[in-house]
Amino acid sequence: MTRIHHLNCGSMYPLGGNMFGVGRVGCHCLLLETDAGLLLVDTGFGMADVERPQPRLSRLVKMLHRPDFDPLDTAVEQVRELGFAPEAVKHIVLTHLDFDHAGGLADFPAATIHVLADEADAARHRRGFIARRRYRPAQWRASAASWREHKAGGEQWFGFDAVRPLAISDKSTLDLLMVRLPGHTAGHCGVAVRDDAGRWLLHAGDAYFHHAEMNAGDRGCPVGARGYQWLVQVNGRQRRHTRQRLRELLARSRDEVTVFCSHDLTELQNRQRAAETRLRKPPRALSRAPGPPTSYDNPA
Repeated sequence: MTRIHHLNCGSMYPLGGNMFGVGRVGCHCLLLETDAGLLLVDTGFGMADVERPQPRLSRLVKMLHRPDFDPLDTAVEQVRELGFAPEAVKHIVLTHLDFDHAGGLADFPAATIHVLADEADAARHRRGFIARRRYRPAQWRASAASWREHKAGGEQWFGFDAVRPLAISDKSTLDLLMVRLPGHTAGHCGVAVRDDAGRWLLHAGDAYFHHAEMNAGDRGCPVGARGYQWLVQVNGRQRRHTRQRLRELLARSRDEVTVFCSHDLTELQNRQRAAETRLRKPPRALSRAPGPPTSYDNPA
């Protein structure tokens, strides 16, 4: 059995929040209880980010994103809250290495870290103004020896190229893939995991920012979120193509796949409610009231 927990591992209150359509955004991470140990998908902000944000985060990031540095929101504290030791996390799979996705790597020293090779290369070289601010070596330098870098490509998954990144152990039955979703960063990927009901969940990282971008009908994205995606993209054509392919995936396979992104709290709350229904165990509560289900994200 694979239990899937949907965690919020960091809250941010972006400057000009009304232009983002929300006052607050989250950092949606997954914690998987598998038959061979714990696995995290992304880490959000780490304990060191909370305790010493400078120089781990750039001044520009702190000014624009205005993170709420709450130690209880860190992945390591939520792992403990669920009754596990940090050392029980044996694998971490990253959608990408941005500061709000990889900040907690140092909190899990026993973990092997899985990342696409193109993303690891981009983070190491940090070419350009945005790259130097999104990739923060202070967050991940100590863990780099534990990285397992995967080349993009491999088997097909609903028309996407995917990498089957790991076998936790010989007895593991976990079905998990890294799905290349380029554009936001050079080696950006989604992480797909099959739940116990046989349905795929695709954590799409930062392939989009707002649930309305995936709606089959009226597609809308708040101007602030749209502008921010443009600002930090490495390839706009690829990013837009990736987003369109995700829309098409949902249009043809919504009965088989649920898609969600990293920073939309409505999607996070929908997934937490679905997990609560399935597991009959309340998730870690968010302070704001749950939003309405989106047209494509059915919590059933």
